[in-house]
Amino acid sequence: MAAAAISLAACATQDGANLGGGLYDPVENVNRATFEFNNGVDEAIGEPIAMAYREALPRGVRDGIRNFADNLNSPVVFINDLLQGEFGRAQVTLARFVVNSTAGIAGVADVATRAGLPGRRSDFGETLAAWGVGPGPYLVVPFLGPSTTRHFVGRVADVAVNPIGYLLATTDYAWVGLVERTVEIIDQRERLIEAVDGLKKTSLDFYASARSSYWQARLAEIHNGRILPGAPGDDDIDIDDDEEPGPQPVAAAPKPEGTEARRAAISQ
Repeated sequence: MAAAAISLAACATQDGANLGGGLYDPVENVNRATFEFNNGVDEAIGEPIAMAYREALPRGVRDGIRNFADNLNSPVVFINDLLQGEFGRAQVTLARFVVNSTAGIAGVADVATRAGLPGRRSDFGETLAAWGVGPGPYLVVPFLGPSTTRHFVGRVADVAVNPIGYLLATTDYAWVGLVERTVEIIDQRERLIEAVDGLKKTSLDFYASARSSYWQARLAEIHNGRILPGAPGDDDIDIDDDEEPGPQPVAAAPKPEGTEARRAAISQ
């Protein structure tokens, strides 16, 4: 039930954005059918749970839950920082994990940000993009929502490499990981209630707008907030700042911390 809440989470960031020519949707009819299924599940289960979650818990408690989930994901961010050659960011990620796991009481309080160590997200889909792997076809996955083949492979890899998951599996606290992921998805959906509703109300073609919004958000994640005008495919954007692409990228809004950008993906 909680997994259904992510069905639209990756869609809602920029309403009516131009998709551009970088994303390939070869099975649109199948994707549209899956999208309608996900939307139905979200309306019946995901959004009501998210609304109940908002009404039951005050903002401070929800922030603490989000911080705890982000802290558990820090090893995945650290590994991908290293794989992308972002060694400075890897040091910050490691320092954040140590500080928040101790002074932040297992990450419930984001002490590291107040200490000048801002958080960021990184996943294996971004790593593959940095290595030059193309996005592949656009897919709408049942319950998981919009993705590309590259992003989907990245999601699977991120789960596989997270050492905390293996550590919990060897103890009596294996349930912690499942509960944490479930609550994280509900929290993510709660923060996107207004964004998803707004996209539904203002879109002539909800599927096309959601697809475009997902792609815009994903490009912003991959390129740390920089998107070329017209939002072409990420294969058309040079990730290496030392090389000079055709048109220069323009500055976009800073990438939000936590799960807003991904999953505001949606993202894992």
